[in-house]
Amino acid sequence: MRPEEAGPSVCETPLEDVPPPPAGFDAPLAIGGVKLENRLVMAPMAGYTNLPFRTLVKAHGAGMVATEMVSSQALVRRHQKTYDLMRNDAAEKPVSIQLFGADPAQMGEAAAMVEEAGADIVDLNCGCPVKKITKNQAGSSLLRYPERAHEIVSAMVRAVRIPVTVKMRTGWDTVENSPAEVFAKAVEDAGAKAITVHGRTRQAMFSGAVDLDAIAQVKRAVRVPVLGNGSILSPQDAIAMIRRTGVDALMIGRGAVGNPWIFSRLLHWLKTGELPPPPGLAEKKKVALRHLGLLREVLGERLAAFHSRKHLPAYTKGLRGGSAMRERVNRIEDMDAVLREVEAFFDNLALHSRMMRTGESAHAA
Repeated sequence: MRPEEAGPSVCETPLEDVPPPPAGFDAPLAIGGVKLENRLVMAPMAGYTNLPFRTLVKAHGAGMVATEMVSSQALVRRHQKTYDLMRNDAAEKPVSIQLFGADPAQMGEAAAMVEEAGADIVDLNCGCPVKKITKNQAGSSLLRYPERAHEIVSAMVRAVRIPVTVKMRTGWDTVENSPAEVFAKAVEDAGAKAITVHGRTRQAMFSGAVDLDAIAQVKRAVRVPVLGNGSILSPQDAIAMIRRTGVDALMIGRGAVGNPWIFSRLLHWLKTGELPPPPGLAEKKKVALRHLGLLREVLGERLAAFHSRKHLPAYTKGLRGGSAMRERVNRIEDMDAVLREVEAFFDNLALHSRMMRTGESAHAA
């Protein structure tokens, strides 16, 4: 995922009539023996869902968070950087750790290591469309081989006590050639306790419309909880997903980058029936600086500066002067300088906004 692909919609279309929350969607959700306080879950995203980001979205109400996907092969080889991806904290629980791989025995061994690392849930990736993953018959390549996916899930279930879940797409190329509900039933029969469906085929990657009907078909085909996923960039997208598919929960990925408020706004809607407006400049500034501080605290100066380049485009998407500010940040490796740039950017925007309001008032007078 490129930084410009992450984040909320530039212009959020307000709903003329906010629909009432669906019955029961404000209740906790059980996945095997794990209880989620709510039904809004953060998706695993390579390069993004590290501990600082997970801490932030958890504070905004996510019912469960997920690490970046982890290679089963690297894990069983005791690769230190892979262990680092699994680092988690008690404050963020429940946490899911997602594995990718194609060998059942190796996936079982890796699942046991994930459990030992403190995961509450271990998830099998059957959705990643990236070639370096699929060329090894992992990720969304498994959609072509339901029997192999069944073997992998069975091996993982035998190896752990925590619930095993699956994240999938609607098919490899077309839904007709690889029916989503057939694959979903295969992994359910193998012992998967929940299934997340990204509403696109592998060939569609991250573009084009999300196939809500295919997600709904999976929901009707299986008994375990089904989570809907794909281009949930605003509360309006989330509401449409729930109403059209009947899913038990939502998994939100790109739309939460630079936009943790998507969780808190949806939770408010679920509890009250009212949908709060998007955050203002002061709130964006506060949370962006908090995120940068967490990056520095956990990752250190150099890595924090690097990761800030991924997240700042989403926090500043559509804002005046954002592109120029990001170009400057991309040349900075000192976090103090990054923080100064971000503070100055939001302060200048606030000043410009006040001047515009004052000018309008004076003109009206």
